[in-house]
Amino acid sequence: MTSGLIAHETTQSARGSLLYDPRIRGIFYQALVFIAVVSFVYWIVGNTVANLQKANIASGFAFLKGRAGFDISQTMIDYTNDSTYGRALLVGLVNTLYVAALGIIVASVVGFLVGVGRLSNNWLIRKICTVYVEVFRNIPPLLVIFFWYFGVISILPEARQSLEWPLHTYLNNRGFFFPAFVWGEGAGIVGIVFLFGIVAAFIISRWSRKRRIRTAQSFPTVWVNLGLIIGLPFVFFLALGMPLSFDYPKLGTFSLSGGAQIKPEFMSLFLALSFYTAAFIAETVRAGVLGVSRGQSEAAEALGLRSRQTMRLIVIPQAMRIIIPPLSSQYLNLTKNSSLAIAIGYPDLVAVGGTVLNQTGQSIEVVAIWMVIYLGISLLTSGFMNWFNAKMALVER
Repeated sequence: MTSGLIAHETTQSARGSLLYDPRIRGIFYQALVFIAVVSFVYWIVGNTVANLQKANIASGFAFLKGRAGFDISQTMIDYTNDSTYGRALLVGLVNTLYVAALGIIVASVVGFLVGVGRLSNNWLIRKICTVYVEVFRNIPPLLVIFFWYFGVISILPEARQSLEWPLHTYLNNRGFFFPAFVWGEGAGIVGIVFLFGIVAAFIISRWSRKRRIRTAQSFPTVWVNLGLIIGLPFVFFLALGMPLSFDYPKLGTFSLSGGAQIKPEFMSLFLALSFYTAAFIAETVRAGVLGVSRGQSEAAEALGLRSRQTMRLIVIPQAMRIIIPPLSSQYLNLTKNSSLAIAIGYPDLVAVGGTVLNQTGQSIEVVAIWMVIYLGISLLTSGFMNWFNAKMALVER
C-alpha cells in the first residue's frame, strides 16, 4: 500500500515538473502559436477565394502574359505598349533598383561628409551640417520629394530658355540634357578590359593588405589600382582608334533635340531620397566616430600624427565597425521610400503595378508581387550588409 502511494506521488510530481519545465512549455506555446497562424492564414485564403468567386474575378498570374497597352515614360530595358504586363512590372522593378542604387551611393557619400562635418573644429561647417541634419530629419520624405519637384525643378526655365552649362549640357523644367555616348566597333573590348581591371585591383588590394600585415612593408596599391582601372582601359581605347562619339543636344526654337535626358521625375526622386537619407546616415557616422575611445586620438597625436591623419587612419577604420550595422536600416528605408515616386509620376514598381492593377483588377496578385519583390530586395540587402559587417569585424588574435 505504501509503495503504491509512493508511486502515485512520484507520477504526480513528474507530471507537475513537466508542466513547469521551460523547455516543454516553450514547445507547447510554439506549437499553439503555429496552429493559430496556420488557421488564420487558412481562413484568410478561404475568405479571399470565396470573395473572388462572388465577384467573378479569375485568380492566378496568367494575366502577366496579357498585352499591357500603356506606355512607360522611362525605361531602362526594351518596352513598348505591345509588351506584356510581366514586362511592364519588370521595367518598374529595374527603375526602382536604379534609383535606389544611385540614391544609396550618393546618400552614403553625403551622409559621411556631413557626419564628419558635424564634428569639425570649424564653427561654420559644424553649424551648417547641424542645420542640414535637423531640417531633413524632421520633414517627411514625401514633402522632400515635393520640394524638389514643385519647388525647384518645376520653376526652372522652359526648354527654349534653357540654362546652358559647360560641356554642351542644358537644364530646364523638362530635366537635364547632356551629350549621349555613341560607342563604335571595338568598344566592348574596352568594357571587358575595364571589368578585368576592377577584378585585378580587388585581388591586388587583398594581397597587399595581407603582405603589409605579414611583413609590415607597404605597396603602392592606389597607383597600381588606378593604372589597372583607368590606365589599362585607356590604352586599349587609344589602340582601338577611340571608338566613341557623342550625340550633342541641340537647342531649337521650342525644345531640345538629340543627346540624353534625365527626366524631372527621376531627378526629384533621386535628390530627395539621397539628401533625406543622408541626414540619418550623418547621425550614424557621428555616433560611430564618437564611439571610438578618445585615447585612440590622443595616442595618435602623441605619435605626431595630424588631425586629418588621425581621423583617416585611426578613428574612421574603427568607427566603421560601429557605423555599418545601422546603415542596413537606412539603405532599406531608402529603397522602400522609393515607392513614394507614384506621387510625382516616376514609373517605379508601385506606379507601374498600380496601372496593371487598375486595368486587370488582379489586386491580390499585384499586391503579392509587390510584397515578394520588396521582401526579396530587403533580404538581399540585409544579407550583403551582414557579410560586409562580418568582413569588417575585429578578429581576436
